Order: sequence, then structure tokens, then C-alpha cells
Amino acid sequence: MTRTPLILLATGGSLALLLGAFAFQYLGGLAPCHLCLLQRWPHAAAVVIGTLALAFPGRLLPGLGALSALTTAGLGLYHSGVEQKWWLGPDTCTSGNISNLSPEDLTNQLLATTTVVRCDEIAWAFANLSMASWNALLSLGLALLWLWAARRS
Repeated sequence: MTRTPLILLATGGSLALLLGAFAFQYLGGLAPCHLCLLQRWPHAAAVVIGTLALAFPGRLLPGLGALSALTTAGLGLYHSGVEQKWWLGPDTCTSGNISNLSPEDLTNQLLATTTVVRCDEIAWAFANLSMASWNALLSLGLALLWLWAARRS
């Protein structure tokens, strides 16, 4: 396979995952958590990089595309671990430990919270994998396509 079809596949894959996330949000009614939103940005960057890579030859842009895909894969893996309670997530979207809080502190914390979607709960799963897990796996595949395209440059 040559460079151009590989870039089209990798770019299209990121675009499809991004559109899927928006479909779950706007058509399916699943509001994204903070970590979900973070996973979208590298896909958007990959779409821009892919568009540029079609116009400009060389290995740099496919390499950056691979870096974008690996970034969102890493975020997806991290988010999957938070969902599975393997490690703690950010305080902005997990329940954390509230046992040492006074009622006043708990009330203040609740009033200061703007995010109501929790990162440590699985909102949707298919084949026992959450959206974050699927993003991690599919993005690793996209990274391989980007690397393959870089080798074809």
C-alpha cells in the first residue's frame, strides 16, 4: 500500500472516531466527561495533520499523525484504568474520598463542581469494553497506519 491511501485511512479513522463521539453525545444523549473530551483533541489534530500530509511529502507529518494517535490511545488507556478503578482519575471528574470532609466542606465542593459527568463510571460498553477502551485500541491501530505511511514516504 502506498503513502496516500494509508494517510487517508488513518485520517478517516480519526475523523470517524471523532464523529462517533459526537454522535454518542448529540444523538445518543451521553454527555462526555473531562477525560472523554481530552481524547477528542488528538483526533482533531490528526485530521488536520492528515490533510496537510496529503499536500506535503515527507515523514514528519505522518510521524506527527502517529504521535497524535498514540496520545489519544494513551489517554484512552488512562481513562479505561480510571473506569476500572485501577488508579485514581483527576479530581475534576471522579468522586474521590469524601470520608474526611465536613458537611460544610462537602457542600462547598458540590457547589464548586461544574462537571456532573464522572470519569470513573462506564457510560457505554460493547463487548465488555468502554468507549475509552475502544478508543485506545482503535487509536493504536491508527498509529500503526501512520507509521506505515511514514515508512512509505
